Amino acid sequence: MSDIIEKAKLFTTDLLTNTLSPKYLYHNLRHTERVVKSTKELLDAHSLSKEESEALLLAAWLHDIGYTRGTSNHEENSCIMTSEFLGKEEYDKEQTQKVLNYINATKRYYEPQNLAEKIIRDADSSHFGQKSYSETSGFLREELSLLGIAEYSSQEWRKANIEMFEKEHRFYTDYAIENWNEGRAKNLKRLQKANKAEKEIAKKEAIKAKYKSESPDRGVQTLFRVTLKNHLTLSDIADTKANILLSVNAIIISLVLSNLITKLDNPSNTYLIYPTVIFVVFSVVSMILAVLATRPNVTSGEFTKEDVKNKKVNLLFFGNFHKMELQDYQWAVNELVKDKDYIYTSLTKDLYFLGKVLNRKYKILRYTYTIFIVGIVISVLAFAIAFKFFGPERMG
Repeated sequence: MSDIIEKAKLFTTDLLTNTLSPKYLYHNLRHTERVVKSTKELLDAHSLSKEESEALLLAAWLHDIGYTRGTSNHEENSCIMTSEFLGKEEYDKEQTQKVLNYINATKRYYEPQNLAEKIIRDADSSHFGQKSYSETSGFLREELSLLGIAEYSSQEWRKANIEMFEKEHRFYTDYAIENWNEGRAKNLKRLQKANKAEKEIAKKEAIKAKYKSESPDRGVQTLFRVTLKNHLTLSDIADTKANILLSVNAIIISLVLSNLITKLDNPSNTYLIYPTVIFVVFSVVSMILAVLATRPNVTSGEFTKEDVKNKKVNLLFFGNFHKMELQDYQWAVNELVKDKDYIYTSLTKDLYFLGKVLNRKYKILRYTYTIFIVGIVISVLAFAIAFKFFGPERMG
């Protein structure tokens, strides 16, 4: 490395490290070092004179130092500062002009006129073909935001990048085209894929929002869901209670039949007949009521098209359609889902009649438990009275 390039490196490093605003997350020393590295790579692949190569390396180190004076006209400021620096170093004026020309060649939309200008432009945009493109692009987006130049959403920034790839950027040198274009194509493909995926997500969200706006309000859904769940839970509880009573009374009757009935034919045990009959009668009545509480009540199971059109039938209850043909029921359900009011009406009817069934179950269960308790008390008293006044001792 020549002495002037080493001095340019030290000058740029000091300037971009100590003077440049920290808001420059992209146009900073790291970017400059990448451009220098890419320039060297391109120079190794192309045959340029020593003077051209030196001028290009100087331009690579000094092309963005103008950002220390702001974003506006930074190329012009870079040229001014470069002239001052090279002037102090008493660098050849003709060579200095070449350096300035190469710095100006990094301007956006500039079309390179010779190989040297193509090299500096490809070096300046080499990140388009690198794996770190996404990270580098993210730094540029954040830099624009911090500097108050532009605000981009993720989708807007991705769209702007795709447009840059497709309409503006291209590599000029044969080496860059051969070695960097593949990476560039991959980066573009990633952007397009991400953009497509985001569009699909946006489309799904739009459809979801549309159906959500057309669907019942969440509060209404929760109301029906919770109420129906509570009804079914209460019905299960009622059935469980009825089964408990059935089991207990069945055990009681079994014990009576096996232990007491066989002893009643003995004349000495006649005093037990009435208490036993009372005990059995109350147990049998309790069992009958428990069965009635859980006995299903199935309706006709048929409806007409007129019932559906007039919204008179509840299609959510199996008792109203279990005798219908499948195609008739499918037609009826299709008619139901077309009408939101009909859906609400059907759900309301379903809850109402479930409530009526629950009322019947719990009313019968209340009678059943009352009779069971009364029967136990009376039976115990009857046995006590029979033993006291008509037991073996009294009869003897």
